[in-house]
Amino acid sequence: MVSGVNTLKVDLVDKMGSDLTVVNAARVSFAKKSDWDHSIPFAEGNVLKDTDVRLIKYLAKHNHWSPFAHASLQFRIKAPIFVARQLVKHQVGLVWNEISRRYVDSEPEFYIPKVWRKRPAENIKQGSDESETITYGIEGTMMFVEQTYNNLLKEGVAPEMARMVLPQNLYTEWYWSGTLYAFSRVCNLRCAEDTQSETRVIADGIQKICAKEFPISWKELFQS
Repeated sequence: MVSGVNTLKVDLVDKMGSDLTVVNAARVSFAKKSDWDHSIPFAEGNVLKDTDVRLIKYLAKHNHWSPFAHASLQFRIKAPIFVARQLVKHQVGLVWNEISRRYVDSEPEFYIPKVWRKRPAENIKQGSDESETITYGIEGTMMFVEQTYNNLLKEGVAPEMARMVLPQNLYTEWYWSGTLYAFSRVCNLRCAEDTQSETRVIADGIQKICAKEFPISWKELFQS
């Protein structure tokens, strides 16, 4: 499908644990267990005790990462293939299952940028210059690709072969599950300014959800 609407998406499917999970994963070393602070009247949501907040800060500061691995999240993400191939490089503490064009032959959908960023200075081999852009229409090319793909399917070509004509700006979707600590490593790298902007959109989406679900832990883990 060729359209001018780009839909990079990050949706939270499920999560396990909370900031208290991190606290108790650490306190079990001393056969201790904490609970939410019930002393604050009319508090909005669950509140950690001050001692537990300090514990989380200590764990993050001194790189005691294992308690943060007891909390986890599962996302469903939609992005172009070239973004997915950058993110799938992150493996430790993460699990990835993706739509397979070997089995699926639904209508392809393409990411089409509104502007094209120029190559940066000659001494930089990667990235792009977001301040220097040009416009260049590729809708006609994408329509030809889509037509070629559909013609191959009509001729009885197997999807696993017909997919060879589809480009890297094809949208894909995947489930991405992992620990809170693993996603903090992803976001600390991929939310950086030198990350490709399309990849940064996905990383920013992940980090905003993590910040909402694990506010105390994420504040210490994410180096914004």
